[in-house]
Amino acid sequence: MGEGFVSFSYGMVELPSGKMKSREGKVVDADDLVDEMIQVARDMSAELGKLETLSKEDAEDTFRMIALGALKYFILKVDPRKNMMFNPAESIDFNGNTGPFIQYTYARIKSVLRKAKQNNITIDENVKINSLSSKEKDLLKRITLFPKAVKEAGDNFSPAIIANYCYDLVKEFNQFYHEHSILSEPNKDQLNFRLILSSYCRTDC
Repeated sequence: MGEGFVSFSYGMVELPSGKMKSREGKVVDADDLVDEMIQVARDMSAELGKLETLSKEDAEDTFRMIALGALKYFILKVDPRKNMMFNPAESIDFNGNTGPFIQYTYARIKSVLRKAKQNNITIDENVKINSLSSKEKDLLKRITLFPKAVKEAGDNFSPAIIANYCYDLVKEFNQFYHEHSILSEPNKDQLNFRLILSSYCRTDC
C-alpha cells in the first residue's frame, strides 16, 4: 500500500436467503450476482414499460448499466464498517434510495439540457434573478453542500457520505422539477437560471 493510502474492509454482506458463508458453500460468485442483477433490471424494465423504444442491443447495454449502477450504489451507500443486507430487487427499484433512481434523474437532466441546446437556448451564468421560489432555494442550498460532503467523506473514510448526498440531491431536484417549468418558462432569465441549476446537479451526480 503506497504512502497516503488507507485500506479498510467492508462489513458482512448478507442476502435475503441468509449470510454468505464460505464454509457452508453459501458463497455468491460475482459474475452470477451481476447476471442476476441484469435479469432483475430486464424484468423490472419490461414490467414498467421502460426502454421499449430501444433496439435489443441498446436495451441489453442499458440493462447492464442499470444493474451495475444498482449494485455499486447499494454497496457504496452503506457505511463500510457496517453489515449490509443486499436485496437485488430492492436495489433496482426506480424510486427510493437506489442507483437506478439516481441514473434516471441524471438521464432526465441530460434530456432537459439536450432539448435546450436543440432549441438554441444557451446558458448564461451571469444571469440575474430578483427572487427565488422555496424549491429553487432548497436545490441551490443542496448543491452548495457538495464540497462539505466530499471533505466529510474524506475525513471519515466513508464514500457512503457522498453516495447519500447524491441521493438527497436528486430527490431535491425531482421535487423542483415537478413543481417548476424549465423549458416552457416564459421568463428568459428564470429559464436560464433553472437550466443552470439543472446543469450543476448533473455535474455533482
